[in-house]
Amino acid sequence: MNSLDQAEGECGRSERARSCFFGAPGAAGSAPGLPERAAPSLRSGTKRPREASAPSAPRSRRSSSAQTDLKAFERRLTEYIACLQPATGRWRMILIVVSVCTATGAWNWLIDPETQKVSFFTSLWNHPFFTISCITLIGLFFAGIHKRVVAPSIIAARCRTVLAEYNMSCDDTGKLILKPRPHVQ
Repeated sequence: MNSLDQAEGECGRSERARSCFFGAPGAAGSAPGLPERAAPSLRSGTKRPREASAPSAPRSRRSSSAQTDLKAFERRLTEYIACLQPATGRWRMILIVVSVCTATGAWNWLIDPETQKVSFFTSLWNHPFFTISCITLIGLFFAGIHKRVVAPSIIAARCRTVLAEYNMSCDDTGKLILKPRPHVQ
């Protein structure tokens, strides 16, 4: 399970977050995040033929729908990143404490005159504080703490990569940044 899946498990439980990202809860016949008219055809797995006689939606209605969708996406992204902040802070504190313990133990291990006279494993046995903190630090890195302490930055970077295709970006808090349209001649 990667940090994104874990964060979704932690952050995605609130009903408000689900309604913001997936649309109104309990809407009959609607697929998550899709307009009402698109839901039945996508749910059945068949493409709905385009009706030639159906008039297209006015431009103002389409743009207001796009603005609403962008605002909902931005709100969900900022909420998601904000939800990750407390867990990220806790993982950072754990990493700092274990790192300081390991550094302190290493210093005591290195300045001990007996360390040079005995075998390596005996010296580790004589310094259990260093041995335990070092094993804990290694275990934390194998568990992926290096990804968990920067999880909001990873998500923001991935969003920037995807949003670049749509001439947008986002900051580290999840706020969307709309770039000017490129001038095409």
